[in-house]
Amino acid sequence: MDAIENLLTRNSPRELSLPAPSKEDMQEIYQAALRAPDHAWLRPSRFIEVRGESLQKLSNIFEDFANEHIENITPELLEKYKAAPFRAPMIVILATKITEHPKVPATEQMLSTAAAAQNILLALHAKNYAGIWRTGKFAFNKIVSQKLGLSAEHEIIGYLYIGTQTGTIKKIPKLNIDDFVTYWE
Repeated sequence: MDAIENLLTRNSPRELSLPAPSKEDMQEIYQAALRAPDHAWLRPSRFIEVRGESLQKLSNIFEDFANEHIENITPELLEKYKAAPFRAPMIVILATKITEHPKVPATEQMLSTAAAAQNILLALHAKNYAGIWRTGKFAFNKIVSQKLGLSAEHEIIGYLYIGTQTGTIKKIPKLNIDDFVTYWE
C-alpha cells in the first residue's frame, strides 16, 4: 500500500481482536511515532504499552478511580469502565511529558504527542492492524496518571486501542474539501 492510499483508507474500527502487533512490529511503529513534529526536540511523547495480563491491571485502575471519584456511579457504568481495557488485545496509553520551555508551550508539546499517535495509527494500518483513539474520563486525569506511575509533569492525552479489525468495516465517506479549505487569493 502506498502512503496516500494508507492515509485515505485508515479508519477507526469499533471491533478489534487478536492478533495484536508483535513486539518487533511495535518497535518499528514506535520509530514511526517518534518522527512526529517536535519543536525544539523536547521529545515529549511517552507510550505505555498494555497487553495480556496488564489489561486487568488497567481495568483495576479504572475501577478504583470510578469508585473513588465518580459520584453516584451506577453498577452498569462501573462495569463499562472495568470492561473498557478488554475492547482490544492491546492498548497504548499516550502521555506527554511537559517541559517548561520559553518557545514551546504545553499545548504544542501535547500536539506533538497527538501527531505521534496519528503516526502510530497510520503505521498500524500499513502493517494490516488497526487502532482507535479514545479519551473519556481517564484521559487528562492526574489521578489516573499517578496510578499509572507517571510524574506530575505528564499528561495522558488518550488511549489507542489496538488489534486486528473484525466485524463490519466502516464505509469511509468522501468529504468535500471545499467544506474545510478556504483559498486566499
